[in-house]
Amino acid sequence: MTLSMHSASAPVFARMLTNLLSWLDKAEAHAAARKFDTANYLGLRLAPDMLPFTRQIQIASDAAKACMARLAGVEAPKWDDNEASFDDLRARVRKTVDYVNSFSATQIDGSEERQILVPRRTSEPLLFRGEDYLKHYAVPNLYFHLTTAYALLRQGGVEIGKADFLGGR
Repeated sequence: MTLSMHSASAPVFARMLTNLLSWLDKAEAHAAARKFDTANYLGLRLAPDMLPFTRQIQIASDAAKACMARLAGVEAPKWDDNEASFDDLRARVRKTVDYVNSFSATQIDGSEERQILVPRRTSEPLLFRGEDYLKHYAVPNLYFHLTTAYALLRQGGVEIGKADFLGGR
């Protein structure tokens, strides 16, 4: 049996974004136990030239929704990047999971050869075949931003580990 484009995308995105929700819960509990505002996490960066925690989550969300839309050949919804609290971030992640889960296998399967154009701000768009886009761009992009968000929370003292990153079965 071959792996379908839907099974290699939607469940992966939904699971990892759901894992992210549990990291946010643990970060909120950590802040409450130590009596500080979770807003302290929102601007965390690993380096001065890096995007902050909030943007990491927004970009992970955008990566998942854009991938599903591109593979299905539809326009991705545009959401304002205005999250200013953990509740806002959770709402965005939940909305992303709902969007990802709204695609049926019939909408995504068969997109292996679909031409995917990824616009860029300062240069020509990237052009991929659907399968290459999923495997070599969209999934790594999602994991990059989720790993960065995870690392920022760990740096901030949140007690999360590999099991939290991978999620339960």
